[in-house]
Amino acid sequence: MTPFDATAYEERVRAGCFVCAFLTGEPGYEHELLYDDGDHVAFLSRYPTLPGYALVVPRRHVTDVIRDLSPSEYLGLQAVVHRVARALNAVVPTERTYVLSLGSMQGNSHIHWHVAPLPPGVPYSRQQYHALMHENGVLSQSTAEIAALGAAIRAALSDLE
Repeated sequence: MTPFDATAYEERVRAGCFVCAFLTGEPGYEHELLYDDGDHVAFLSRYPTLPGYALVVPRRHVTDVIRDLSPSEYLGLQAVVHRVARALNAVVPTERTYVLSLGSMQGNSHIHWHVAPLPPGVPYSRQQYHALMHENGVLSQSTAEIAALGAAIRAALSDLE
């Protein structure tokens, strides 16, 4: 694990929408794209705490899951979350898959689902929120490792079609 600068991260996410910046190709906001159906995208977390940690988002800037999504839009997004989780489980050894939506109107306002595969054998005291907290550090991964993981997940996603 590599130490994580939470202060710099907070400044970054409060400065603008990281999801929209990624989707428009803004420099410094690159992520490894896993899935894109035109309405939703999935990509690897830039700051993963677990191997294969991914985010699933609607393409359009949506800030409230209840007010901004119709029931059918919500269910469509959840179908993508489920599909990405299945692909991650096919690629990354997983004891349990965490799926949760976090964010705030004050930062990270674009709704997004975290899909985080917990590896087998993690002690209970390091599971659940502990496993997701950046304050405990983030994984060190090379660009080549990220690209290889992304390719494996994309292949698993295509096998699910």
